Amino acid sequence: MNVANCPRCGKIYVKGFVELCPNCVKEQELQYEKCLKYLRENKSVNISELSEATGVSIKQITKFVRDGRISIYNAPNMSYPCEVCGTLIRENTICELCRQKLVKDVHNHSEDQRRDEERRQQESRVTYNIHDRLKNKR
Repeated sequence: MNVANCPRCGKIYVKGFVELCPNCVKEQELQYEKCLKYLRENKSVNISELSEATGVSIKQITKFVRDGRISIYNAPNMSYPCEVCGTLIRENTICELCRQKLVKDVHNHSEDQRRDEERRQQESRVTYNIHDRLKNKR
């Protein structure tokens, strides 16, 4: 039997397809239903208003949206925070500015690695040449 501690409440449960104990799954489903019902009645709310009205945390609402359980397609004011900077976004997990910074950082890192490799190759050639010259003088 595969058992684990529920990451939400800490109780021991038999691990299955979900990462929560049955009580937390039930509670999460109730929160989902609350959010869905409120959104159907109030399409113009933003994530903070939804959280205040339902008592569901912004983090949990964001998880519902990212998991595809809550669609923000018909909710024009609904957006969720970027995982890096917290800027409100409507798609993906990070905003465009953070994505551009990440791409730039990756490019700079690969460029640094290329330069380091060239420097190592140059140093190894110089060492090799000096070594050869010493051999030839003997």
